[in-house]
Amino acid sequence: MRSKDESDRREVAERTADGSRDGGRTGGQRGEQGRRAQERSFWRELPVLVILALGLALLIKTFLIQAFYIPSESMEETLVPGDRVLVNKLAYRLGEIQRGDVIVFNGADSWESEIVIAPPSGPVEGFLRKVGELFGFATVGEKDFIKRVIGLPGDRVKCCDAQKRLTVNGKPLEESGYLFRGDTPSATPFDIQVPPNRVWVMGDHRSASADSRSHLSDPGNGTIPTDHVLGRAFVVVWPIDRLAGLTRPPAYAEAGLAADVAAGAAPLVAAAGVVFPLAGLRRLVRRRRQGTS
Repeated sequence: MRSKDESDRREVAERTADGSRDGGRTGGQRGEQGRRAQERSFWRELPVLVILALGLALLIKTFLIQAFYIPSESMEETLVPGDRVLVNKLAYRLGEIQRGDVIVFNGADSWESEIVIAPPSGPVEGFLRKVGELFGFATVGEKDFIKRVIGLPGDRVKCCDAQKRLTVNGKPLEESGYLFRGDTPSATPFDIQVPPNRVWVMGDHRSASADSRSHLSDPGNGTIPTDHVLGRAFVVVWPIDRLAGLTRPPAYAEAGLAADVAAGAAPLVAAAGVVFPLAGLRRLVRRRRQGTS
């Protein structure tokens, strides 16, 4: 009897062990199938994620911030070829253009390009170029320019005084802080009254910049319409070793040409005066609804 009982127990144990091994194999197979399903799901979702990323980038580029590639030396040494800058496209919807700002504007129908961009050789290259433009890895267009604002509507900009300095409304500018080393403020004399709704712009590398001075015979005498301004360049983001903000030089404040800070902040204050009361009203309505529920 004992031997039979022992035999029965061994048989039960062996069956249990076999079941455990089978269960382990089944669990492993299920785990492997789950991993494969996750991989397939990732590759199915990847095109959707790419499309969403490109769509978001397009929205940001259109309404908020756009990356620009610097193709020429006209703004050296502030900006050098190959730099990527971010441009705030809301800057002049909430505020005004100021002297000393580095701006990007469209010179179509007026300014000749400082570079020549060959057309894409095919649809694939064209698509890749558009993607590069979105992220600032390709030149956006031959008619987009980046320069520094020197004169605002109504300003009289003149070159040069006895010390070979530019003057704005009779006040001399000390531009050594941003001019290209060895350059003079201008080798071309000029005396211009900036028309309404236009600005006078110049590159920091004056001897290599085809700026407002090169268009004195054009309508507007070289000035550009303010509604052609795309936004204000505010930071260099690439290469990493050139990461830096693009602030207004102190030369304009030192010459007494800085903007009124209170006036520049007025649109922001006005916007806050609308947003914060609306936010408070929304909270009040929400609390009343919660109290009645």
